[in-house]
Amino acid sequence: MLRLMPVLALALILSAAVPAKAEKAATPIPIGLAVAQTSNAALFGLEQVDGANIAQARLSAARGAHETAISLIFRDTGGDEAGAVKAFGALLDTDKVVAIVGPTLSQQAFAADPLADQAKTPVVAPSNTAAGIPEIGPFVSRVSAPMSQVAPHSVRQAQRINPAIARVAVLFAHNDAYSASETATFQEAVKNLGLTTVAVEKFQTTDTDFAAQIAAVLEARADLAIISGLVADAGALVKQLRQKGFAGLIVGGNGLNSTNIFPVCGAQCDGILVAQAYSPDAVAANPVNQEFVRDFQAAYHKIPGQFSAQAYAAVQVIAEAVARVEKESGKKAGEFELAALRQAVNAALRSGPFLTPLGEIRILPSGEIEQKDVFVSRIAMNPDGRTGSFVLAAE
Repeated sequence: MLRLMPVLALALILSAAVPAKAEKAATPIPIGLAVAQTSNAALFGLEQVDGANIAQARLSAARGAHETAISLIFRDTGGDEAGAVKAFGALLDTDKVVAIVGPTLSQQAFAADPLADQAKTPVVAPSNTAAGIPEIGPFVSRVSAPMSQVAPHSVRQAQRINPAIARVAVLFAHNDAYSASETATFQEAVKNLGLTTVAVEKFQTTDTDFAAQIAAVLEARADLAIISGLVADAGALVKQLRQKGFAGLIVGGNGLNSTNIFPVCGAQCDGILVAQAYSPDAVAANPVNQEFVRDFQAAYHKIPGQFSAQAYAAVQVIAEAVARVEKESGKKAGEFELAALRQAVNAALRSGPFLTPLGEIRILPSGEIEQKDVFVSRIAMNPDGRTGSFVLAAE
């Protein structure tokens, strides 16, 4: 209880400071979901929509009698910065949301998050893992573990599978902020693990032909390839790399951490190693994950992936933050002025741990996530060559 008292103090101070004619918060409490529902990034964004929908249904069913309901307002960001800026603007100015979950891509976050920060509206990033996201401003946080915490695990797993690995090729989408940030983490991990980088190849997220990059990898005689990109481009690169005869292990970044990659690279997806901040198999000691997996399978007839789980977690922590503000202030959320509630929710997000499908997490005062559990999975394709699963590997 003592940890939550600053939330109450901040809420009361802010309530008193807001002019009498200021706008009241709407009820149910509107939360914006600004993710990619179109463009090549929709392969991630639609998974996030699914996860957010499960969160709203679950939270509605579990809501206490004295807790205010939440409602999700969806805005499509597309796959570029302009789309994210437009979506954030609509959520802030037209929809008057209390908080925003999004956007899908880190590159979009660097463009759109400052708008919310300037409006003193909390943003919880569900999939922005690039360096520098929490540093955008005091109203920006994330439930997506940065790749600096996650990526090295997959390289170490590759070494366990093949201790003879020595020569590494690194390929990344240089026009995507997330991929450029992630590849720097991978290259540092390669160096720290005593491996040699023999090729660094760039491509673009819009590319479909990777002949030049693959030729360089084969010429360098790499026995491990590490790929940072989005689903469509990275999946096509994997497929062509295998078709051209590359037989070494492949480590994929967060962009390959989606079941939507299976139909892109098909049978050639088999064996890819991916470090993950979420595993649907980690349910034994986590009742929240048990419920999430069960509800997700019932609704969509498939196993949830990381992008769905992180979107669920982002909606969940905002809803729980609203409930904490109500509990500690003794006021209904709709009694707050909108500006005051936004600030109080931002403080509550940083007030203590949350048990989510990702496990127990904390949002630190800096906005960075503190997460205990990290996993590495291997893609196992089914005989049909279009479906598969992420099989948890022993760390």
